[in-house]
Amino acid sequence: MVDSGRRELPRPPRRVPPGQPSQLTSIEAPRPRPAAATPAEPPLPPKFRLRFVLPLVVFVLVLGAGAGWLVRQNSLTLDTAEVLETAGPSVVKVLATTCEGTGVASGVLLADGLVLTASSSIKQPMSVALVTNTGEVRPANVLGSSTDGVAVLRMVGQLPGKAQLAPKDPPAAAERAVVAYIANGLQTIQLLGPSEAPTPLTNVLNATKLGAPALDSKGRVVGLITGDTVPAAKIVPLGKLRQYAGTGQPGITPEPGGKCPRSRGPQLPIVPELAVANTPVAGEAQKLLGNYLTATNKHDFAAVQQYYSKALARYLTEKRDRDNHQTSYLFGARIIEVTQPGAEVNARMTYTALFSPNSPGAQGQTCHRLDKRYRLVRENGRLVIDSAPAVQPLRACD
Repeated sequence: MVDSGRRELPRPPRRVPPGQPSQLTSIEAPRPRPAAATPAEPPLPPKFRLRFVLPLVVFVLVLGAGAGWLVRQNSLTLDTAEVLETAGPSVVKVLATTCEGTGVASGVLLADGLVLTASSSIKQPMSVALVTNTGEVRPANVLGSSTDGVAVLRMVGQLPGKAQLAPKDPPAAAERAVVAYIANGLQTIQLLGPSEAPTPLTNVLNATKLGAPALDSKGRVVGLITGDTVPAAKIVPLGKLRQYAGTGQPGITPEPGGKCPRSRGPQLPIVPELAVANTPVAGEAQKLLGNYLTATNKHDFAAVQQYYSKALARYLTEKRDRDNHQTSYLFGARIIEVTQPGAEVNARMTYTALFSPNSPGAQGQTCHRLDKRYRLVRENGRLVIDSAPAVQPLRACD
């Protein structure tokens, strides 16, 4: 067909008579409303993969086991500084004048004023005193001793620091420690090792540590070190201590009192504490007074005479010294003043004397604190004691 070039307008849509069925084209038909949007379903979890989960389970188990191991290890270890701070006030030094005992040991203060120590220190006692780590002194009475070397004392008076017996024995792998006194009077702590692999007691003890408590990581008593000598030392277990410290102290028999006319205290050398400047003359006075105290405690009254001036020796004879000091023990010496007015030297010294309450001048007491000013003079080029007047009157121990 040939295009004639005419352009006709498009025809309008055909009208549909009313009542006739609609023959609408697709253009004319109304557009359908879009369906309402349906919320998207949550995505399904990924397929369970055992090979991914198994390493995570193993990691959690290993982490938990490691944490448990750390907790167990912490419960088995011991902080010595913490234990010393906790138990130190309850560990006392035991001093005694006796007929047969060593006269010196460590001990532990429990409730009701009971003190446990080594019986080797108080055999046939005449008098007993307890010294704390702060220098307080309390007399004590001996209740008795056991066949395994434990002595039970009762303190006269009160002290704040008291130890506790542990509720049960520590694990065999748990570390233990001992708090005790060394010869110079200082308190120390040392590890004892666990009960399954203990440190030999001879490696950590000296004679003044007998009677000391074995302690757990919380500073509670789990044993007591006893023995006549360090090589014979052993640890009495917690169960026995609970028995000895209980009502009536079963297993404890009375310790016979001393009947000897001349009891003695510890035989350790005495070195007075120098609480003044350590000048040459103060050091010389310290040595002289230390030698005098040591010879007196050994009851070597012939040797004491060499520390007296000629004038004092004529007055304080060997016999008079023996009568005055036949049951005494001198300790806790402290030089608190040294002056040199001219040729003589004045040395003020405080100390404590322990003795039998039946000894001359005891007045029923077992312990006195003394404060004296020693007048020292030179004879043959060395200082000797010329007199010792009291600065303050005698007073009973704390």
